[in-house]
Amino acid sequence: MVTVVANAAEVENQLVGAGLVCPDCGGLLAPWGWARARVLRGDSGPVAVRPRRARCGDCGVSHVLLPVFALLRRADLAEVIGAALVLKARGAGARAIAAGLGRAAETVRGWLRRFAARVEAVRVCFTVLLVDTGIEPVLPSPAQGAFADAVSAVLGAWAAARSRWPGIGEVSPWRMACAVTRGRLLAPSWP
Repeated sequence: MVTVVANAAEVENQLVGAGLVCPDCGGLLAPWGWARARVLRGDSGPVAVRPRRARCGDCGVSHVLLPVFALLRRADLAEVIGAALVLKARGAGARAIAAGLGRAAETVRGWLRRFAARVEAVRVCFTVLLVDTGIEPVLPSPAQGAFADAVSAVLGAWAAARSRWPGIGEVSPWRMACAVTRGRLLAPSWP
């Protein structure tokens, strides 16, 4: 699985123009069909997605090219899940978050549990990214617990990257988190 930009035409141009490399071996990826179509839930309605598949010419492994707004094995856009994580970091409960987002309480609980299971890895990953990309990095002050610290690290890394590369400001912090984690922010396997 490879995370790519949201624009399908741009992905196709990169793929045909040998602009995408295999994350496993560094070989060039070539078109290899399509993954199954799916509909993701967003704030402003459903988003239909049919991810491209690519195959490495060197190692022969095929990869799904997942758009940067989607998390692996999740039916909601990254911004919706990110909003839930921010609300939890501020002290809201799963039921209140679910009601506010219009999602099932069990779905939101699943997001929060999965994120809580890896808060330290998320905090470390995004704090390192913050320090490495920031021009004059300012570490987030300790928040109200490990969950809030991890969310602060994600938001801080996004702010640091945005200060260095202003174009990143056009991308939400949660899309950046998708790109950094290769869509696996809430997946069983951490990159």
